[in-house]
Amino acid sequence: MEVVHDLASLSSLRGPVYLAIGIFDGVHRGHQALIEEAQADARKSGGTAVVMTFEPHPMMFFQRSEPPLRLSNPRHKELLLERQGVTHLAVLPFEAGRAGQTAEEFVADLRGACQPLGGIVVGADWKFGKGRGGNVELLQRLGGFEVDGIPAVAIDGEVISSTAIRLAVARGDLTFAEKALGRPYAILGKVVPGQKMGQQLGFPTANIDAAGLQLPPDGVYAVRVHIGEKDFQGIANLGIRPTVSQDSRRVLEVHLFEFDGDLYGTDIEVEFLRFVRGERKFDSLDDLRAQIERDIAEVRM
Repeated sequence: MEVVHDLASLSSLRGPVYLAIGIFDGVHRGHQALIEEAQADARKSGGTAVVMTFEPHPMMFFQRSEPPLRLSNPRHKELLLERQGVTHLAVLPFEAGRAGQTAEEFVADLRGACQPLGGIVVGADWKFGKGRGGNVELLQRLGGFEVDGIPAVAIDGEVISSTAIRLAVARGDLTFAEKALGRPYAILGKVVPGQKMGQQLGFPTANIDAAGLQLPPDGVYAVRVHIGEKDFQGIANLGIRPTVSQDSRRVLEVHLFEFDGDLYGTDIEVEFLRFVRGERKFDSLDDLRAQIERDIAEVRM
């Protein structure tokens, strides 16, 4: 997948260029519908489909004091888009200049960059530009390119959105999240040093940096972990580890089955498959060790 970070780079692509534009946090089934439409349009015309997104997330720009949690960090989003067959990705910086640009100015920039601009595919309720003054109707009035406003996708009467998935994960509804995403909910994070308490207990764990990401409720989970091209089954503990720590910070640590190696500094993808039990404090390390053994036995069944 080719990734660019400015509009000028689009001028070298074979036209007409079809843009699927959005934030694509989580790359859920609604996002996938946008991407598939742009890809289909490009195939019909012999042009190029490009997914266009923005970093940081615009809400992180406008709500700097309390930014929203994300379903996917930038690296994970790139990985998820590549799995969708995306060959060209434009990640535009979202800064003051972009935030102050009118919808008409933004579209003029797109026209100038694409040779030519064949079409724009967005969600039917997408708003863009200064004061959120742009929408599908404006794109259609401007004319000169195709406009596809893709209706929202719903599951059991509930509209799929990044916000809906975020709320579902927060309350532990992994079933809805999986249906909405078309895959189990997962986060991508770097393995960072921990207290090595898992190793002392006989169950070495990888501590995952999940800062800024939406996580499910505290507890023990059956997980699948992707490391490069390999998959491993495992068990994860998410929480404050009350038996072994006085720290109130939440920690995500994963014990991998059938794995032996050093993961420090490695980005790994953790899929949350199912909830096993809630986190609780044990009277002793022996009690904790015995419970971990039971948890692993249950997950391996």
